[in-house]
Amino acid sequence: MKPPMIEIHGLHQSYGRTPVLRGVDLTVRHGEIFALLGPNGAGKTTCVNILTTLLRPDAGTVTVAGADVVREAGTVRRRIALTGQYASVDEFSTGAENLRMMADLAHLPRRAVRHRATELLARFGLTDAAQRKVATYSGGMRRRLDLAISLVGDPDVLVLDEPTTGLDPASRSQLWEVVRGLAADGTTVLLTTQYLEEADRLADTIAVLADGRVAALGSAAELKALVSGEHVRVTFDDARSLAAARDVALAGLAGLDAAETDHRSLALTFPSTEPVRTIRDVLDRTDAGGLAVSGVSVVRPTLDDVFLALTQHPAQPVQPVQPVQETAR
Repeated sequence: MKPPMIEIHGLHQSYGRTPVLRGVDLTVRHGEIFALLGPNGAGKTTCVNILTTLLRPDAGTVTVAGADVVREAGTVRRRIALTGQYASVDEFSTGAENLRMMADLAHLPRRAVRHRATELLARFGLTDAAQRKVATYSGGMRRRLDLAISLVGDPDVLVLDEPTTGLDPASRSQLWEVVRGLAADGTTVLLTTQYLEEADRLADTIAVLADGRVAALGSAAELKALVSGEHVRVTFDDARSLAAARDVALAGLAGLDAAETDHRSLALTFPSTEPVRTIRDVLDRTDAGGLAVSGVSVVRPTLDDVFLALTQHPAQPVQPVQPVQETAR
């Protein structure tokens, strides 16, 4: 197996007397998509700034492909690329000109500049817009161009700081496909995001930061397993059936005492340790009572549930969850 691409050990950082990172440990594998989640102020951007050599840590070590971000900052900068929350492009130049300028700044051989620009424009679906001023691009096109610019130097690690901020759902989905393709080709991707669906759909591994610590670490499925219990949701056709179900037909059913009633959706949702058996009981009881049931489903924990469970009291220290054992990608 290849050695880790990013290793972070005992990372501490404070601003004045305010601690932001309180001993962060993270390992990112080669070719992995790794997501950092956390509420505002959890330390995500501080981690990114240290990783990309923009900020010197107070304590701890960070290495990228074996190079220390403090002692070997120049080497690290040659191995990584950073794309911030907003596209950093020259609006008065064309897409092709933006890429050629960055290729020149990356000291690519002159004869390779045009080839690299053409290759990246094609890869990001921008060939038809190559000779247009960037000022005419949509938000999604600018974001794809920004990513293309980041890849001019063929970095080993791509750091994406909230890459889909402000994008519409279609553009966000297109960008996800691009990121998946980069990882499939061997680029290690570290992203911070406020969109939990983004982490769920993209990331091989997710770390949740809270109060400057790693509160949980694992795949999306492993993190969801930290939130106990599945729920059964029963939806009714009318308010009479909803009321009769809770008061009569389902009375005494395991978990019903903790049910949440959604009068707007005409639904009951309650925990169940055996959802399949519970669904059978629900259907038998509502049938016997002549109640109009429009649907029964099992509701499983989401990343939103995990996020809220770990970060709803950010001012209080969070006990780290034991990181799960790594599995091959």
